[in-house]
Amino acid sequence: MSEPKKFDVAVIGAGPGGYVAAIRAAQRGSHVALIEREFLGGVCLNVGCIPTKTLISNAQIYEKILHAEEYGIKVGELSFDYSQMKERKDRVVSSIRNSLEGLLKANKIEILRGHAEFLSPTEVKIKGENNLVISVDKTIIATGSQPFDVPAFPCDHERIFNSSSILEWKELPKKLAIIGGGYIGCEFASLYAEFGVEVVILEALDSIVQTQGKDIAQVLTKAFENKGIQIRCGVFVEGIVRNGDGLKVKLKGGEEVDCDAALVSVGRKIVSDQLGLEKAGVKTDERGTILVNDKMETNVPGIYAIGDVTGRFMLAHVASHQGIIAATNATGQESYMHYNAVPAVIFTQPEIATVGMTVEQAKEAGYDAVPGRFPFQVLGKSVASLDTEGFAQIVIDKKTQQILGAQVVGHEASTLIAEIALAITNELTLDCITETIHAHPTVAEAWLEAALIAGETPIHFPPKRR
Repeated sequence: MSEPKKFDVAVIGAGPGGYVAAIRAAQRGSHVALIEREFLGGVCLNVGCIPTKTLISNAQIYEKILHAEEYGIKVGELSFDYSQMKERKDRVVSSIRNSLEGLLKANKIEILRGHAEFLSPTEVKIKGENNLVISVDKTIIATGSQPFDVPAFPCDHERIFNSSSILEWKELPKKLAIIGGGYIGCEFASLYAEFGVEVVILEALDSIVQTQGKDIAQVLTKAFENKGIQIRCGVFVEGIVRNGDGLKVKLKGGEEVDCDAALVSVGRKIVSDQLGLEKAGVKTDERGTILVNDKMETNVPGIYAIGDVTGRFMLAHVASHQGIIAATNATGQESYMHYNAVPAVIFTQPEIATVGMTVEQAKEAGYDAVPGRFPFQVLGKSVASLDTEGFAQIVIDKKTQQILGAQVVGHEASTLIAEIALAITNELTLDCITETIHAHPTVAEAWLEAALIAGETPIHFPPKRR
C-alpha cells in the first residue's frame, strides 16, 4: 500500500472561509490541499450571497423603471421574464466559480473533490471524484451550514422550499408564505414582492429581524407593509399540507393560511457530522458546533475550525476573516479573532446594515450611550436621487466619545457601513468622523451629520431644545 500523500495544510470545505484560508496558507509557503465534496465557493457563491444578490439586483432595476416617470422618464408597457433572470443568475454563479478555480490553481493549491473524513488527527480520507488518504500537519475545518429542515413540515422542493431550492424557480407563484422573519426570509420577501408576488411572513417572535434591534425592525416593518407584504408575528406554524395545486399553512390555534408555495426559513444547521471528528478527538457541543478559541484552534493541536461550523456569526465575510486568522496561526504566526466590529447587511428594499452595538446593547454593557441619527430625507444627494427612505445612526460613549456602533437603513446601506466598521475596528472617537472632510454631494455625508448630532453640534439639522 502506497504512503499517504503529504500536505502541510488541508482545508475541508471550499466556501468563503475555506478557500480564503487555503490561499493565505499557500501565500505563506505551505503545500495546501483544498477538499470540497460539491461546488467551489460553498453556500455563499452557489446558493447564498451571490445568486440571491443577482436576483435582487434584477428587482432593483425593475423597481426603478416602475418609478421612471418620477424622474421625467417615460417608458412603455413594462414586463419581465423571471426564467431569464434565473438563467442570468446561473451564468453569474458559473463565471465566478470558474474564476475561483483559476485563482486557486494560480496559488498552486491542490483541489481534491470528495467527502473528507478524519482517520486520525493527522490523516484524512477523501472519497468521491478523488479517492485517497492524505497525511497533514495542520487541518482547517470549514464545512459550513445548511438550511434547517423542520420535521413537522419538511421541504419537498416542489411546493415547500428552503433558501437553496427556491433559487431554482423559473416561474413565480401568486402567493408565497415565508415561515421565518429573519434576514434570509425578509430578503426573499422583499425580492418577490417587487415582482408582484403576494407575500405573507409568519414569524414566531414579536417582530421580524428582531436580532437587528427595535429601531431596525420597526422601520423595515413599515416599509414592508407599504409594499403590501403581510407580516404576522407571534404565530406558530404547526404544519403545511397540500391543498389541490396550493398549500394550507396550519397555525397554532386552528387558523390556516392559503398560499401557492412556502419558503421555510427558520435557521441553519451546522454541518459537522460524518467528518469523523471523534477519530480526531475534536470536541463539539450538542448542536454540532466545533468549539474554538480566538485563534480558531480546536481542542486538538493542529486542527482549526472556521465559518458557520463554529456557531458564531453565520456570515461569509466573518468566515473569510476567520480563515485568514486560522491559516496565519497554522503557518506559524500568531493572530487573533475579534468580533467587536462585524458588519451585517440585509439586502431588502430598503437595505439595512449594522455594525457594533445598538444603543440598548451599549447601555447594557455599561456605556453612557448616546445616538446621533440623521434622516436621508434631508440629505441633498438622497433628495436628488429620490432615495430618501431611511436614516444613518451612530452610537457613541458620551464620556470618551468612542464610536461603539452604527445602524443604517436606506439606499447604499451595504456600502455605507464600511466607514464605521473601520472606525470601530481602530477604536476611533467621534472627532475622527467630524474632522474628516466628506465629499459633497454624497450619501456618505450622512455619517458626518449623524456624528455632529451625536456631539450636539448639528449643522444641517435643528438643535435639541434645551
